[in-house]
Amino acid sequence: MSAVRRWDAWSCTVSVTVEAGSPDRAERVVRDLMADVDAAVSRFRDDAELVRVARHGGRLVPASALTVELVQVALQAARATDGAVDPTLGADLAALGYDADLDVVRAAPRGRAAGTRTGLGQLEALHRPSWPLRRDWRSVRVDPELRLVGVPAGVGLDLGAVAKAWTADEAARRVHALDGHAVLVEIGGDLALAGRPSRPWQVDVAERRGGAGTRVAVTRGGLATSSTRERRWTTTDGVPAHHLLDPRTGRPADSSWRTVAVWAPSAVLANTLSTAAVVRGPEALPWLQRDDVAARVVTVAGAVEHVGGWPPETEVAA
Repeated sequence: MSAVRRWDAWSCTVSVTVEAGSPDRAERVVRDLMADVDAAVSRFRDDAELVRVARHGGRLVPASALTVELVQVALQAARATDGAVDPTLGADLAALGYDADLDVVRAAPRGRAAGTRTGLGQLEALHRPSWPLRRDWRSVRVDPELRLVGVPAGVGLDLGAVAKAWTADEAARRVHALDGHAVLVEIGGDLALAGRPSRPWQVDVAERRGGAGTRVAVTRGGLATSSTRERRWTTTDGVPAHHLLDPRTGRPADSSWRTVAVWAPSAVLANTLSTAAVVRGPEALPWLQRDDVAARVVTVAGAVEHVGGWPPETEVAA
């Protein structure tokens, strides 16, 4: 019988499900890895390595192996999607008010003083007069051998989506390595599986946490859902915003697709493709029409479309 541990972190729900073995030990593995990733690449911590890189814009800065790997993964996602998934949007997100954990942003009064900001929020406040900032993922420099990372002055990296998916993949691998049992790790809608379960995992896919959706059976790979309906807030100017930015404008994507769920061989690939698909809409179809990918698309009007081998709808009520 499987066991589940569930908690809140990174402004989302985190869970680890093990088919056998110790769920407490599995939870510790996931929590420890998330703490390491947070210290490395959080946009909201003054002591995070990613913030230090931004503060020394225009220079190559020493970084840990973890930070270097995560930046490389983010750049691979940008390359694979022709820049639709762009890690250089940190200052743009901060300019829109997303400069702290989402619960804090939603609760903050409008017109918050720039001096109260932390992490990349301070970078945005410093460079606000020239916003939107000139940035391009090709401008990021990484030296993996010397463990150096650099960005142009005024550019802040946001690895949020890719780092979350990478953490799910890596956490599932580490938990599986403990005793060889099948495991499923979910971090805010990004799911990663490791090991071979005795029966397929039953996973509910919805636009919002706890909302109506469909149920799918999965045995391997990763599953990610990107949506303009979940991570939303109101800017200090009173304008509704969401976290999926179009790199061409630095503003929330105005897409014909509001939600895209993707199954792929890894959570990183699934997240990369689901994010790119929301940002680019139907232009992203070539990225989704692959032999190893299946997708469920919800249009702005609420119509559901399937790409690849996504199974027929099995309705799940909210």
